[in-house]
Amino acid sequence: MYSATYLHDLLASTIFTEDLDADMDLWTLGFSAIWVHGADIETVASQFSLDLGTRTPCYLSDILDHNIDDGSRWVAEVGSWVGVVPGGSEEFMLSLTVDDRQALSFSIDISGKAWFTYARDGRMVVAFDPMSPDDRVGDDPHALDHMMEGLRFEISGPEVHENYVETDESISSALALIGRVTETDMAADWFEALHSRARPTSS
Repeated sequence: MYSATYLHDLLASTIFTEDLDADMDLWTLGFSAIWVHGADIETVASQFSLDLGTRTPCYLSDILDHNIDDGSRWVAEVGSWVGVVPGGSEEFMLSLTVDDRQALSFSIDISGKAWFTYARDGRMVVAFDPMSPDDRVGDDPHALDHMMEGLRFEISGPEVHENYVETDESISSALALIGRVTETDMAADWFEALHSRARPTSS
């Protein structure tokens, strides 16, 4: 039985290895990822201006250094979904969903904001802060409600001790929701699996 913060903790330990400062966390440098459905890896790489001729096997745990060194992105394909780390802006993510494609994005930035988005065919279907799920926005804010059963997002006030939801659990719930939508195992299929990295195309 995994803890309620398992996916958050696994992602943090994967991205921030023991070589980095012990005080590093997902909020220190930020994190972003995009998953695309309905496009092959060549198409997605082209949209990200990545040269697949430079494609090299890579674990997610190794991408931070390579991204800093040469702009490489982690590119993974599981089933009918292609994931890319780092991701991109919400506007860019929406552009990936033309022709009835789907996309998910998740990001955490250094200002303390986390954001989950699900888009389809150029439209934002639903988006929300995992810490404020009641404030969902988009064309159909309740489109994924049926997939959120059992997931806990909202942070109760500190004065409310019963069913208090920590920030890390909210993040884990957002990652679990991505797994449910993509029908994949976030740990085994993405965070811990060997996929690849690719450098940007030459200008």
